[in-house]
Amino acid sequence: MVNGYSSEWLAKGFDWVYANEVVSRQGNSGPGQTVQIFSRDGRCFGTGVATGGKVAVRRFRDDTGPIDETLVAERVRKSGAARKMPTDTTAWRLVHGENDRLPGIRVDVWGRHATIAIDHPDLSGLIGWVASAVFQACDIDTVWLVDRPEHDDDRGEAGTGTCLLGPDDRTEVIVRENGLQYAVSPWLGLDAGLYPDMRELRKWLAPYWGNCRVLNTFAYTGAFSVAAAAGGAKSVDTVDLSGNAIARAQRNFSINQLTGGQFRFWTEDTFSAIDRFRRAGDRFDIIIIDPPSFARGPSGVWSVEQGLARVVAGSLRVLEPGGWMLVATNQGSMSPKEFQKHIKTASLKVGRRMRLIHQGTTPHDVPAAIDFPESRYLKAWILEG
Repeated sequence: MVNGYSSEWLAKGFDWVYANEVVSRQGNSGPGQTVQIFSRDGRCFGTGVATGGKVAVRRFRDDTGPIDETLVAERVRKSGAARKMPTDTTAWRLVHGENDRLPGIRVDVWGRHATIAIDHPDLSGLIGWVASAVFQACDIDTVWLVDRPEHDDDRGEAGTGTCLLGPDDRTEVIVRENGLQYAVSPWLGLDAGLYPDMRELRKWLAPYWGNCRVLNTFAYTGAFSVAAAAGGAKSVDTVDLSGNAIARAQRNFSINQLTGGQFRFWTEDTFSAIDRFRRAGDRFDIIIIDPPSFARGPSGVWSVEQGLARVVAGSLRVLEPGGWMLVATNQGSMSPKEFQKHIKTASLKVGRRMRLIHQGTTPHDVPAAIDFPESRYLKAWILEG
């Protein structure tokens, strides 16, 4: 049974019940069990799976029907039917959790491979049904179960995934995004090597790379760098603290045969690199700032809440007048208002007025249900400074 506050949100379509909203439990309602959700006045708000932690129940259906293989298969099928992916893109999201009425479950497709990630171990009883449904819905060879670490800096600690169906072949997979190629390792989960939710931003920028000097900070495996180089950028500087990430970025340049321009790779802290560029008098026409939400580096612990204004301010000092800057974060707890405040703080500190050119969104395969605000996690602005 849930309290009045939870009842109000469930009636609006919100599919989570928080632990502090549970008034009482009856019968076998422990973690991992299928439970029915009732209000104090006896109204039924559907059926979900009980989980430990902050979210006590994730609702899968609005009635009292079962959560079974048939339901899961139908939800996966409908999710796949809603994705109309172009042939030049083979890395995409098949199931986006609550937004596809499969709360806590995400399925990504990487060419002929698929990965399943769950938000909580108490949902593990559904994994076999999801894997079977994915195998039937898509033309793939392998389904992997991968971890979803809490913080971005845990990528290397997330494990190497478990093969659920198909051959356990862990060789490099080449996928396409907007016609460009990227090397990925699907079984590494969050560290697969590409973030498809930024695909539309890379596509939007495609006409504007030509003859530009581009700086890609916190570059990871260099997807924006590859897009810039392929789009005719005069020079591309790719910066990431991880040597492994930089090696993977260089691999992506290689498989796209991008060797003719001035392409430089720096295994370096972003703040150190920006300061070095400033002292050398280097200036850039487009700067990419898409930092992790949380990380540890030589300067200590990084958090986007504490560091975003600083990195934007530093980048403005090496941005050509009238140049563009992409500032992005996927930190869901940061509100759009707070995001804007960080950017404005940096603008005032440096004394550079900025104008918003474009607000980016996730692509159609990463939808955001109107009744689930948590799905609108991405803030991505392209600004002129």
